Amino acid sequence: MINMVDEFNSYRSKMNDKILNEDNKVIKRIFNLDTNAFAEGALDVKTKELLGLVASLVLRCDDCVKYHLESSFNQGVTKAQIMETLSIGTLVGGTIVIPHLRRAYEYWEILETSEA
Repeated sequence: MINMVDEFNSYRSKMNDKILNEDNKVIKRIFNLDTNAFAEGALDVKTKELLGLVASLVLRCDDCVKYHLESSFNQGVTKAQIMETLSIGTLVGGTIVIPHLRRAYEYWEILETSEA
């Protein structure tokens, strides 16, 4: 049975491939800019992923939240660090973010259990 993480990654990868195969210069540049923005620099990758998570939560983009949660998990971010990050995003975003907070917490639990 495919779990939520595998399903998300499979769909994301399939659709990204389709979109990038259209060979649109603007879209390719946006994807490249996104990749480069989250690369190691003056800020480490972990910090950038946590910043991306806060922004995604505030903007209420569940796909983006999942992406940054998984990237953070892969970078070795702890549950305590995720909870602090989610708390900041919820504070900044307000109570309208709470449904996204719930889904983010659920996805983090799935990431933790898929690692076990």
